[in-house]
Amino acid sequence: MAQKKGKTGNPYGRPKGTPNKVTTDLRQWVKSLIENNQELLEKDLASLEPKERWQIIEKLMQYIIPKKQQEDKESNTANIIQHQIDTLMQVDKQLKDYRSL
Repeated sequence: MAQKKGKTGNPYGRPKGTPNKVTTDLRQWVKSLIENNQELLEKDLASLEPKERWQIIEKLMQYIIPKKQQEDKESNTANIIQHQIDTLMQVDKQLKDYRSL
């Protein structure tokens, strides 16, 4: 028997905090894409101007570093920034090492 219009089998919806499967799958795919093409990405990044290189790295980081809730952002801003700086410095060192090959 069909349900009435506007009614669902789960009136409370997805429980709060349950990740969206499509988003989770997409993040995993992007992460795998980056991991499987690391050498090519490093070569391509090394050929860019520094400003362009950091813009791309910043965009890629959003898929790797988890986003924090608003309360966490306010209380952990310094830690997050330091982590991002450390990550960027590691990537920059890897690019410099790659260029010296």
